[in-house]
Amino acid sequence: MSIQDPIGQPAAEKGFMVGYLEALSLVERLHRLLLDVIKDEFERVGVLEINAVQALLLFNIGDNEVTAGELKTRGYYQGSNVSYNLKKLVDMGYMHHQRCEIDRRSVRVRLTDRGREIRNIVSDLFERHADGLMSKGVLGETGLDDITTSLRRMERYWADQIRYIY
Repeated sequence: MSIQDPIGQPAAEKGFMVGYLEALSLVERLHRLLLDVIKDEFERVGVLEINAVQALLLFNIGDNEVTAGELKTRGYYQGSNVSYNLKKLVDMGYMHHQRCEIDRRSVRVRLTDRGREIRNIVSDLFERHADGLMSKGVLGETGLDDITTSLRRMERYWADQIRYIY
């Protein structure tokens, strides 16, 4: 027989639930902090016309040519309008776009030289952070591997939950 708390949940399960909710909150805060870190870096180097979400779009596209649908499907940009941000990046000269030959409704995008400059700023920032995490002993390769493995497991679990709904 397990010890029950006032709402009927076993104490051991409640402990896990508290930890799970803390992890969810931390993931959410980390994402917001990442956007703030990118924004601060852009202010430092004098790039003010694009926002952090747009910078992440450029970083993640990299040397690839992708469709807007592919970017939306990856789900990296929740809470932002991917189509709007892509249009703004094209209008500002950070991306090329062209209609697909096979499916004229689909648009393929790739970075311009100017877009690659922004990608390099973000890449350099991430490289400095990776070096700092290691050199200051904040996080090593094993710790990073453990975090990544755990987050991938959660991602798979959540994805499975969505698939079972339909």
